[in-house]
Amino acid sequence: MGAEMRGRLRLEWLRSELGDGAQERPLAGDASFRRYYRVSHADRDYVLMDAPPPHENVRLFMQVRDWFDKAGLRVSKLHAADAELGFLLLEDFGDLTWAAHLVAGGKTDALFADALDQLRRLQDSQPDLELPVFDLPRMQRECDLYLDWYLPQVAGIAVDEQQRSDFHTALRGILKQIETLPRVPVHLDYHSRNLMLPAGALPLGQIDYQDAVMGPVTYDLASLLYDCYQDYPEAVRRCWSRYFYQALPAAVGDAFEDFEDWHHKVRLTALQRHIKAIGIFARLAYRDGKRQFLDEIPLTRKHLLEELLFLAWGEHDCPLLFSGPAAAGKA
Repeated sequence: MGAEMRGRLRLEWLRSELGDGAQERPLAGDASFRRYYRVSHADRDYVLMDAPPPHENVRLFMQVRDWFDKAGLRVSKLHAADAELGFLLLEDFGDLTWAAHLVAGGKTDALFADALDQLRRLQDSQPDLELPVFDLPRMQRECDLYLDWYLPQVAGIAVDEQQRSDFHTALRGILKQIETLPRVPVHLDYHSRNLMLPAGALPLGQIDYQDAVMGPVTYDLASLLYDCYQDYPEAVRRCWSRYFYQALPAAVGDAFEDFEDWHHKVRLTALQRHIKAIGIFARLAYRDGKRQFLDEIPLTRKHLLEELLFLAWGEHDCPLLFSGPAAAGKA
């Protein structure tokens, strides 16, 4: 279906739900086929998610939204839905993300405390739907995005089969350590662009949670503290990592020798996520034409190289991870 026809269908659906007079304005999209619009009607604002099937599954989004809501997380109220057409009319959280709050000079302490308290509730919850498992094969496929998109498209490096095999061998031990961690419900994209301040206030509102999985207890914490879009001091990361670690249930906390062991695993998880993210940013730019995502690569590469330094890895350990434009430069 073409964009013009999809637009007419969307406006007809809005009219059927709200009546005449609804006005829509496009909002910034995300790294998916979904499109978002702010809808104004009768002095009230909503957000319309346009998620065209078969590319997107709004039924899954609604299931995860309901589960998060029951778990006590802040999610948008659902005002209307048509799963067949792929339209959802949601509560409007406004425009102020955690990331925008920082740009405006906002502080982070209250945000971290709220985000980690909500994350505890998520990990303690019981999903009422079957979730995919974030396992070793999935982690390896994600890391392969770095080989398939970043290296050839951004770094100009063609990867042969021997290099691919060496890359897999180098990372296998780390990925196995991550896979053996206790499994909990995972948001999967828990970072500063997916946490909102509705009306400029706490609690944080969560978005982009439809890809939730069962995965390592460290994953969402690593995503937040080692955010691809932020560069927090390591002392801040350790402080909030300890805050979260100290409140782990005994059955989970006993899987770690002490805080240092816990934080080491958080950083291993961050390493895997950075490798994946660099590949995804390159794919978005070169496959999907979203060239703005190239701007996210330099900081993410900086984070990646910091984790390699933390592991005391050199180029001889995994040459391809050190290949490409300088981390501080423009990708």
